[in-house]
Amino acid sequence: MSKLWGGRFTKKTDQLVEEYTASIYFDKELAREDILGSMAHVKMLGKCGILPAGDVETILEGLKKVAAKIERGEVEFTVANEDIHMNIEKMLIEEIGPVGGKLHTGRSRNDQVALDMHLYLREQVLHLVKGLYKVQKALIHQAKLHLDTILPGYTHLQRAQPVLLAHHLMAYVSMFQRDIERYMDGWKRINVLPLGAGALAGTTFPIDREYVAQLLRFKGVYYNSMDAVSDRDFIVEFLSTSSLLMAHLSRLSEELILWSSNEFNFIELDDAFCTGSSIMPQKKNPDVAELVRGKTGRVYGHLVGMLTVLKSLPLAYNKDMQEDKEGMFDTVKTLHGALTLYASMIETMTVKKENMLQAVKQDFSNATDLADYLVNKGMPFREAHEVVGKTVLYCIQQNKYLLDLSLDEYKEFSSLFEQDIYEALAIEQVVNARDVLGGTAKSQVEKQIAWMEEQMAVTQSWIDTTTEQITIHFF
Repeated sequence: MSKLWGGRFTKKTDQLVEEYTASIYFDKELAREDILGSMAHVKMLGKCGILPAGDVETILEGLKKVAAKIERGEVEFTVANEDIHMNIEKMLIEEIGPVGGKLHTGRSRNDQVALDMHLYLREQVLHLVKGLYKVQKALIHQAKLHLDTILPGYTHLQRAQPVLLAHHLMAYVSMFQRDIERYMDGWKRINVLPLGAGALAGTTFPIDREYVAQLLRFKGVYYNSMDAVSDRDFIVEFLSTSSLLMAHLSRLSEELILWSSNEFNFIELDDAFCTGSSIMPQKKNPDVAELVRGKTGRVYGHLVGMLTVLKSLPLAYNKDMQEDKEGMFDTVKTLHGALTLYASMIETMTVKKENMLQAVKQDFSNATDLADYLVNKGMPFREAHEVVGKTVLYCIQQNKYLLDLSLDEYKEFSSLFEQDIYEALAIEQVVNARDVLGGTAKSQVEKQIAWMEEQMAVTQSWIDTTTEQITIHFF
């Protein structure tokens, strides 16, 4: 059977050209979306009187049969038919005869593929927000369990000041909240209908684009046909947000990897999320965290690749745009796997509270509080900073920590030191003294958790509303 566009050509396409230009290898992922879009399109053609009702019903029944065959795995997609659109149209014609060729009335593959990707990404972003929500819940679960667990906070990977583990974990909850909000905002630009733009200039048929948008549950339509078929901003936004999300997951991965090492020994990841060594029996490797950290680079690469594809492209559609899908599909797959695993891995990890506390007691992370103590006694902070620096140096030379010094030793550095210095330097006091909005004091962390749970309630509402909004009952 000749190609659907073969009328203008006098020679067969070179086999290598067919293989090189075909997108069916990867855009078969869009089969469901392509059929949904075709169903809405043919319903509209019937409503507008462009196709008779009998043809509409025949095509709809044929599309349902094709969809069922694909679902059962009975279909073999072929390179000869180039892409998912032409493969499905060929199958439809084989199923119902020449009337299947009427399906393409009033549309182009250019606006058809744009529609498929909007439908696909609209649903996938919803699933990713659900996955992020579950990771947030797992982190908050651990935070609530560890409102009294203290560990060193770090800057430059050097111990800085003690913090609650709950405070540390809530920082990631906040990062993921921003990711969720970015996805939700970008979703508004995904939820726009491009179908009806034709190849680039619209169509001569009296179509009803708003009706198609209504059938497919889109909020609006593109108002410029050239923009509709050439716009890939929504994919760039998705890849950008996904890259930021992967950066956050990678940062968390790095900490879990460090914390589970013997050098830190702060946590133990569940056996279900680790692997062993083929030669070293003692090994327990945090492979999930390492792979998430590693896969971050490929998501970054997809973003840069998409931006590069779009650079210098004239309006409207160009074959370069075929490169917009593989990176998008791979990013979706990468994120779904990472988020699913992370929710369970965080939920089941074991925290070694005593090791964390012991680490805090064997450092100088309460030095800032020593300086604050002197400031509260009337010493200028810059002078207090120097005094404390000398005190720390003395401790290092004497192999002591700040709480090990006697009051007489303290008075060698300043007469302002009194017996209450030991209370001020107690680790629990150091943590809870930071009782300011956003601080690590237990009362403030509890407020953080309560506030974040309010934001998560908004997310859950969006998930419920959006799920209902985009549910289409065509099959």
